[in-house]
Amino acid sequence: MEPPPPPSAPVALPRDPSPKRGRGRTLLIRAVVVSFFLGLPLVWMYAAMIWMPGSSHTGPLPPLAPGQAALVQSLRRDVEELAGRIGIRNTETHPQLEAAANFVERRFRDAGFTPARQTFQTDGKACHNIEVEIAGTTAPGEIVVIGAHYDSVTGCPGANDNGSGTAALIALAGVFAGEKPGRTLRFVAFTNEEPENFCTPTMGSWVYAKRCHERRENIRAMISIETIGYYTDAPNSQAYPAPLSWFYPSTGNFVAFVGNLSSRRLVRESIGVFRREAAFPSEGAALPESLDGVGWSDHWAFWQEGYPAIMVTDTAVFRYPQYHTAQDTPDRIDCERFARVVDGMKAVVRSLTGAPRP
Repeated sequence: MEPPPPPSAPVALPRDPSPKRGRGRTLLIRAVVVSFFLGLPLVWMYAAMIWMPGSSHTGPLPPLAPGQAALVQSLRRDVEELAGRIGIRNTETHPQLEAAANFVERRFRDAGFTPARQTFQTDGKACHNIEVEIAGTTAPGEIVVIGAHYDSVTGCPGANDNGSGTAALIALAGVFAGEKPGRTLRFVAFTNEEPENFCTPTMGSWVYAKRCHERRENIRAMISIETIGYYTDAPNSQAYPAPLSWFYPSTGNFVAFVGNLSSRRLVRESIGVFRREAAFPSEGAALPESLDGVGWSDHWAFWQEGYPAIMVTDTAVFRYPQYHTAQDTPDRIDCERFARVVDGMKAVVRSLTGAPRP
């Protein structure tokens, strides 16, 4: 027998010429994981706050339809009545505030309604919310409120803030006066939105929302129409609270749908319908209430009572140079673009209430 072969010597493996390579790979993996988890909140924030269904209209606006041309004239007349003939209207100029309430009530009557007044005292003076209602046919216990304040801030005739919103409210009420929505539909003109009443117990919309809460009314949606008549194609005409300028256009030619995070479903539903039905630029956001401007109207009052509510606006102080000044006069209103927005809002109200299409 041949002797067994000697055992082979162990083979020496080559050493890694770069001992830092493994450590670098580990650091890279860690960086990717950390970036992923840090990015998740940003993705969620965009999806929850900024993303909206549909696409904003771009390009030239189509010619006015006959109904829109007629709407231009009625909106102009109502803004001129409120901000021209009546003028500055608040508790400091109480006769004018009364005149504005009487005017809104008369315009509701012209449309065939029987308005109801919710009267309360502010500094010993009677103040009135004016309400009209169309009972729902299939879900009368579910309520949609469309509202706008008719008072103006001290020293300001309030053509845009908020004669425009009040005129839009009157126009929409007239459209739906003869319709039969599935949900109950209310149009409410609020008093005392402006300082010194804003965010206080004498704010008209808060008085109203508290009563809704006390009655355990099922408000499914509230839309505040606020400062809605100024549009411009001038470059860099639109400002925002930081950091919204990263996401939205710098030209102030669009209408905005704005709500808090709890109302994001209502924001999306409303702007989605508007974008399908209206050839007009639009932007939407569901944002933290603490951000400047997000809660600056009557929808804020409904949030306090736990109701979903949004604002439809031209963004007011973030675009309109005459905001809260004596120059907020009827000649500043772009009635043609204003009418296009109001016309588009008809489809939004129909969708929220289940009213049949004409």
